[in-house]
Amino acid sequence: MTPADDRNLAGESRYSRQRLFTPVGDRGQARLSEARVGLVGCGALGSTIADHLVRAGVGYLRLVDRDFLELNNLQRQTLYTEEDVAARLPKAVAAAERLGAVNSEVEVEAQVQDIDSHSIRAFGEGLECLVDGTDNFAVRYLLNDYAVSKSIPWVYAGVIGASGMTLTVVPGDGPCLRCVFPQSPTPGSTPTCDTAGIVGPAPGVLGGIEALEVMKLIVDPEARNRGLLTIDLWESTFEMLDVQRNPDCPACGRSEFPFLDAAEEGGAVKVCGRDAIQVSPGPGVNLDLNELGLRLSGVGAVEVNPFLLEFEAEGKTVTVFADGRAMIKGTEDTRVARGIYARYIGE
Repeated sequence: MTPADDRNLAGESRYSRQRLFTPVGDRGQARLSEARVGLVGCGALGSTIADHLVRAGVGYLRLVDRDFLELNNLQRQTLYTEEDVAARLPKAVAAAERLGAVNSEVEVEAQVQDIDSHSIRAFGEGLECLVDGTDNFAVRYLLNDYAVSKSIPWVYAGVIGASGMTLTVVPGDGPCLRCVFPQSPTPGSTPTCDTAGIVGPAPGVLGGIEALEVMKLIVDPEARNRGLLTIDLWESTFEMLDVQRNPDCPACGRSEFPFLDAAEEGGAVKVCGRDAIQVSPGPGVNLDLNELGLRLSGVGAVEVNPFLLEFEAEGKTVTVFADGRAMIKGTEDTRVARGIYARYIGE
């Protein structure tokens, strides 16, 4: 028996139960094996989505996440372990390592960076479907702009506490995100993971639905959900809301893409779920972390691994990535965070 025969037999055994499900079958499984999917965000939703898609045999999965692991992530982010936290691994890297151990037949590419109007273009290249594992509306509107402009289907979900919602978007056939939510919620108007918390089963359920919607888009797009599905797991309620395409929608109606066309000049934003600010210098930065570590050695103890550098300054924990981003933990004041960035990393 040849190695190819071994692989074929392993493939039959691995996906046999999925093939028995009539809507998938042999043709659907073959289609899954050829699919190229992009997942933005590797947190609670992203962990569930990635795990299901890799186990289902999606041929290629590109992951992106800007963050690294902390202990409080383990309550709901199911791909990771205490060892990953101790190693200070970026989520995308730890996820790719775990997923490779789950299914070596799937090609998993990990990118450690922020998704913005500059980076999303390269991230989306060659992908046929996108899926949302993020925790903020700014990135979701950017995903919507990119997907609609490229006519790529994508799946949205948001979750907080024990409730959430999800929408499957096929540009030109039904509503996009901005048909349903024309404007981003104003700051402070909606609960966040900082104020309302989150229970692990909620992103597990919503992420599982997202993963299945991706599978539908690949195997049989007509089977997808065509409404806004809302779920409250604590109250055990599920409701499918009828939503319609808006002919005057800025994105899918008028082809206006302000989130995609925005100039990236860097900025400082609050990081959901932690007492921290992310400072970004803008596109095109590539730091030598070892060199930066030597420069900062006079400040105090500096820890460096291939993915990030961490040090203490002015009572704050500063974590720096190779793309120039920094997480300043211990403040919610963007001015303080920008000042620390300028003093220790540079303008």
